[in-house]
Amino acid sequence: MKLTLFPLVAGEMPIRPAGSRRDWMDSAREAFPYRCLPLALANQHGWEVFTPFDFEAEWNGGELPADVVVRSAKPIPQGSPGAPLANFGEGVLTFELSFMLRTPEGWNTFVTGPMNGIKDGIAPLSGVIETDWSPYSFTMNWRFTRPGKVRFSAGEAVATLFPVPRNLFETFEPEIVSIHDDPETYKHFMEWRQQRADFAERLLRHESGAVEEKWQKTYYRGLYPKGEKGPEDHKIKLRVKPFGPGKA
Repeated sequence: MKLTLFPLVAGEMPIRPAGSRRDWMDSAREAFPYRCLPLALANQHGWEVFTPFDFEAEWNGGELPADVVVRSAKPIPQGSPGAPLANFGEGVLTFELSFMLRTPEGWNTFVTGPMNGIKDGIAPLSGVIETDWSPYSFTMNWRFTRPGKVRFSAGEAVATLFPVPRNLFETFEPEIVSIHDDPETYKHFMEWRQQRADFAERLLRHESGAVEEKWQKTYYRGLYPKGEKGPEDHKIKLRVKPFGPGKA
C-alpha cells in the first residue's frame, strides 16, 4: 500500500521513521524500560515529524492566542515545516506540518505526540484525519498543562502519525468471557503466573541465575511460558520505511 506525502512548501520535509530511543528511558537505571517490548515497539510505531528549530514557548495562563509567546534566537519563517505558532488560544501551541497525506481508500491517519515521549509543562493533543479524500492540510497541537515556559530543540519530534483503517473499531464485537472457558489460554496463563512468582522469589533471594537474567524474556522472545515457539510474525523491532521520491 502507498502512503503519499504532498509537500505544500519548498524544502525538505522534516519527517522520518519513528525513533526507538527516549531520553527518560535512556537515563533510567540500566535503561530498563527498554525491556518492556510493548513500550519499545510503540516508540517505533509510524513516522515522526520533528521541528528544525530551537525555540522557547511561554504561556501566561490566558485564553487568547497572544497569551502564548514563541521566542527563538534565530528568526523562524512562518509556514516552514515544523514551525511553531500560537493561533488557537487556550494555551495551545501549534506546529505547521506543511504537507498533505493521502492514504488508501478507507484509511485514516492518526496523529499524536511522540509515543512514550514525556515533556514537562506541555502535552500533545491527538487527532484523526480522513486522509483518503481530504484536500486539507492539518497541524500538530500541544497544550500547556500550566502557565510557564517549555523548550523544544532542533530535531526534536513533535508529532507521530500512522494510518489506521477507518472502520477498525466498528468491525470488532467486544465481549467478556471467563478465562476458564478457554482451557489453552488458561493453561498458559497459569504457567506464566507461577513462573513469574517463582522468578520474583528467586530475585528476592538474589539467586545468581535470576540476577543474571534480570527479567523474564519469554514474551520478548515470542515464546510461550514453557518455551514453545509463539507466532511466526512476532516482532521485537519495526522496520518502517522512510519517505522517498514517488515513481512516475
